[in-house]
Amino acid sequence: MKKIGILFGQERSFPMAFIDRVNSKNVAGVVAEPVRIDKVVQGEDTGYAVVVDRISQDVPFYRAWLKNAALTGTAVVNNPFWWSADEKFFNNCLATKIGVPVPKTVILPSRDQPEDTSDNSFSNLAYPLDWEGIFQYIGFPAYMKPFAGGGWKSVYKVKNREDFFEKHSETGRLVMMLQEEILFDEYYRCYCIGGKHVRIMSYEPRNPHHLRYAADFKPNTERTQLMEDLVLRINQYLGYDFNTVELALRDGIPYAIDFCNPAPDADLISVGQDNFDWVVDTAASFAIEKALAQVPGGDNLTWGEYLKRSTTARPLV
Repeated sequence: MKKIGILFGQERSFPMAFIDRVNSKNVAGVVAEPVRIDKVVQGEDTGYAVVVDRISQDVPFYRAWLKNAALTGTAVVNNPFWWSADEKFFNNCLATKIGVPVPKTVILPSRDQPEDTSDNSFSNLAYPLDWEGIFQYIGFPAYMKPFAGGGWKSVYKVKNREDFFEKHSETGRLVMMLQEEILFDEYYRCYCIGGKHVRIMSYEPRNPHHLRYAADFKPNTERTQLMEDLVLRINQYLGYDFNTVELALRDGIPYAIDFCNPAPDADLISVGQDNFDWVVDTAASFAIEKALAQVPGGDNLTWGEYLKRSTTARPLV
């Protein structure tokens, strides 16, 4: 029996619907259930062919369990080794090399020193930074956000130099990015599953959270194809099985704003019935595909084009 497990926290609508959808497909030898962990012994098989991870970004214990599971043959969605290494600034840097438009972005050292460091720990850091050069490159208004993380936590809109320094002083030990504001005409949030299935959803980030999917942008066929191509390229290079990409269109050009969401929102109330039905069914079908292809004891993870090309000395593009 090939078991598909889902590892989750407080969310309920997607995990339960996912389990029901997998089981309702009645694929011989495949069953889905919530993951259950009663002990973790190094090198021991977990018994799951596939695990869909929705929570390990918040629970380090789960991340360690998933890495052990992957080493013993479980296909983990998403790859816990890559997810542990990934962050938003690197993704932006990669995008500039693979032909994906992104806002102008810089990374900033944390306002407060990290624990167990002193002034001597920053011998290679210029003081002060070239703030004028940074501000001229990015422009105002701009957005400041953590280089790793999500959920719209610690995101600031900054109006000018003085506003920047005032808000940066609130960020403590967080490493922040400063990013050009894209004044968009249309905005989309796009699911990507399995590096091949894309759902483009109208999205309005300026609305209250519960109304963001109420937008009604209607891209033409050419623009839809362009966005699908960008979403697929991003996810195939990063190696994510389940992710969302946010695209802001300015003058017809889709800029990738946020594309590191490996446990993306899939709540029924948030995304709406049609989007929910699509993501549940597509995720269920993909998990079954992964289970049927899983080789016991083998490496069943997805590794992105960036890593595969780097480790085989091939050109990035």
